[in-house]
Amino acid sequence: MALIGFLGLSFLVQVAASGAASHGVGHWYLSLRRPPLTLPTDIFSAVWAIADLALGLAAWLVWRRVDPWRLSPRPALRLWGWQIALVAVWPPVFFGLRAPAAALVVVLLLAWVSVETFRAFWRRDRLAGALLLPPLAWLCYGAYLNIGFWWLNSTAG
Repeated sequence: MALIGFLGLSFLVQVAASGAASHGVGHWYLSLRRPPLTLPTDIFSAVWAIADLALGLAAWLVWRRVDPWRLSPRPALRLWGWQIALVAVWPPVFFGLRAPAAALVVVLLLAWVSVETFRAFWRRDRLAGALLLPPLAWLCYGAYLNIGFWWLNSTAG
């Protein structure tokens, strides 16, 4: 049941964030100048689904190590919670508010939290840490895109 809960939370956050941002994906996003290496829009949903699967599974692996008499894995799970929360914040800021500069702040904070989550998970369960590497790589690509969209479109007349 806990595995379903962690996976469900990961997917639910992504669905909710995507829903909150969906109106901005249309005309506004398509009108932006794109940085090099921007993938087609439909690929993003598939990759995020894989990332959400890895995030939920990794959290479950760490959660299984929770000993009621020792709280050591709980800070790692707290970091994961912050990571999931920031994942939920980025799409509405970028797409909903149409604010690439503000979204850049969110994505940089998310990158820092994600690295800290990886480090905390790695210390507790190597497989859990390894599962966070693909989402972290995808996040780095997303940060690159966010910087590119901000740069190319804030300097446009």
